[in-house]
Amino acid sequence: MKNLLLLLFLCTTVIGWSQTPIANQKKPKNIILLIGDGMGLSQVSAGFYFNDDTSNFERFTNIGLIKTSSSAELVTDSAAGATAFASGVKSYNGAVGVDSDTNSVPTIIELLSKRNYATGVISTSSVVHATPAAFYAHVFRRSMYEAIAENLAKSEVDFIAGGGSQFFDRREDGKDLFEDFRKNNFEIHTESLPDKVSKKKQLILLADNAMPKMIEGRGDFLPESTQLGIDYLSANKQGFFLMVEGSQIDWGGHGNEADYLIGEQLDFDKTIGVALDFAKKNGETLVIVTADHETGGFTLAASENDYNTIKPSFSTGGHSATLIPVFAYGPGASSFNGIYENTEIFHKMMSLLQKK
Repeated sequence: MKNLLLLLFLCTTVIGWSQTPIANQKKPKNIILLIGDGMGLSQVSAGFYFNDDTSNFERFTNIGLIKTSSSAELVTDSAAGATAFASGVKSYNGAVGVDSDTNSVPTIIELLSKRNYATGVISTSSVVHATPAAFYAHVFRRSMYEAIAENLAKSEVDFIAGGGSQFFDRREDGKDLFEDFRKNNFEIHTESLPDKVSKKKQLILLADNAMPKMIEGRGDFLPESTQLGIDYLSANKQGFFLMVEGSQIDWGGHGNEADYLIGEQLDFDKTIGVALDFAKKNGETLVIVTADHETGGFTLAASENDYNTIKPSFSTGGHSATLIPVFAYGPGASSFNGIYENTEIFHKMMSLLQKK
């Protein structure tokens, strides 16, 4: 019943509220974009039913829906989905920062870096995985991890946290990209998340590949790195853009592992709270929470005839084509109401960050 009421609330919110033209809205100084990879409405709902605390999703009053198909497939993958968010173009599954003809397309991080914004990417996967990569790299195939790592070393990203150290210092080509980062004024952390950081740019890689699962002891890496990233980036007077990915919600869906998925969803929910707490205090920060696609065909069904017991279930080991919710808070949040293509996330963000 609660899940049905939540769905009805989302639908009436999307349909019933008009959008305020972006030109007439207060403009944010900063944007925090949180992507729950593979997170559909049932995954969000799990954060209500399996959470000991009140879900941070209840703090949003501006909610929309996005259509997620890629340029060539009805069902998108993470690479094409993230490229839509980062660059505002539809591309084929597997594309990272390139259009359907494999031409490089500028990313929001590249565009904002030219305007002296501070930028960051945080992920519980490897930082060269498809979603974070789409915000700074340009390759025609998402599995080109070593090439993506070189793109990152040459990028203008100021704060980087996640896994994937093997793609930087144990490469097939023998290059040590950590040296490139040091030459570019980076402080490098590979053992643990620091309590605080210097004014240098930050590269924090705490796993060879992906970070551990929540159910295997990852702890508070994602909320703590997000807080650290906000503290670091918000020192920039021009403003900042931060992308935070809850990567492994997707992997729990692919494996049809409910405990894995729910653990990752609750961690992502907690991280949203960090962003919202900062935005509420700061007053100049737009927080957007969405997903690239849904994974697993995840549902929260009644257990047999027991309508007081929820039994998580799956219908696929792949992605689904369901519409994806978008939650927004802060200056410009109402422009994210409605139903629109995933590419509009990019265009709405860039419109809101236009100089007055």
